[in-house]
Amino acid sequence: MIRGVFPPIATPYTGQGALDTAALADNIARWESTGLSGYVVAGSNGESALLEDDEVTRAVEVVRRAAAPERQVIAGVGRQSTRATIELSRAAAGAGAQIALVMTPSFFAVETTPEALYRHYCAVADASPIPVLVYNVPKFTHLNIDAATVARIAGHGNIVGIKDSAGDIAQICDLVRQCRSGFDVLIGNGPAFLPGLLMGAVGGVLAVANVAPRQCVRVYDLVQSGRLAEAREIHLRTIPIGKAVTSRWGVPGLKAALDLLGYHGGEPRAPLLPASDAVRAEIRALLVQAELL
Repeated sequence: MIRGVFPPIATPYTGQGALDTAALADNIARWESTGLSGYVVAGSNGESALLEDDEVTRAVEVVRRAAAPERQVIAGVGRQSTRATIELSRAAAGAGAQIALVMTPSFFAVETTPEALYRHYCAVADASPIPVLVYNVPKFTHLNIDAATVARIAGHGNIVGIKDSAGDIAQICDLVRQCRSGFDVLIGNGPAFLPGLLMGAVGGVLAVANVAPRQCVRVYDLVQSGRLAEAREIHLRTIPIGKAVTSRWGVPGLKAALDLLGYHGGEPRAPLLPASDAVRAEIRALLVQAELL
């Protein structure tokens, strides 16, 4: 069972551009006191598309060692080919990941039909030694996997849920309605987090949880206890900074926000450019507005 809040953690690099394992471990140590349920390594906000496979597995090893045993470690293993995805899922499992997050392959978007997606996910799940989460993120893939296809995929015993980042509440409702009982629906879009929980989602993988982990956990806990007005107040207050580190400035903005909060953010990997001084100033103002600074 996957429940609660998971940040898709940023990936820090050294001055030479290599994976900074010490900085990563320091970030985890700080997040450990915030009530998070676990961590997503090599998600979109962790620059998964820019990481080598061995960097993904080393990052998983670092996070697994630094996190408490009860935290779930989810590894982004989606690659464009089924073969490469299977290989990385096995390697991530060997490094300590408990769940494989598999983004929809999308380079050949037109040819990636519902049948192709079904066969892809079933092949990965057949071969993966750990459970599989479907990852739908049309913002990056330009391909949306519909609820009917997900419901069919959910019939595989080793496919345990979906992280849906489309931000479409109607689609979340369809997923909850059409997928089998016990198939976990996780929200991957900050503004959709609270309404998604109210529609039956069981948690969230949220970029904003990198910078506002306690607030995201609090929203989740308040919903579980039926205190919806309080949850709404926190949710609305964190939306502007959530948008800043996703749709407005993406990974560079997320890393700038982490720097301002005393985490290890640093520069993104090329070809991404670091946030400008003007953007950093705007992000600082939004952190203050959200009562995070």
